[in-house]
Amino acid sequence: MRIFDPATRSGSVFLDDGSEMPFGAEAFDAGPLRLLRSGQRVNIRVEGDAITVITLSTFPLPG
Repeated sequence: MRIFDPATRSGSVFLDDGSEMPFGAEAFDAGPLRLLRSGQRVNIRVEGDAITVITLSTFPLPG
């Protein structure tokens, strides 16, 4: 995880190829999280060109 703004519940992640991808509050709210910290490893679900779910790598992605 690159950055997270708790006020807006949005941020961005670094993908495995080194590129950065933003996510919005909807993706954050779709998972069970309350907070993210820079540097945490996360799982994401991407649909089209948007992250739809983000969660910690120790949590499964919701169905």
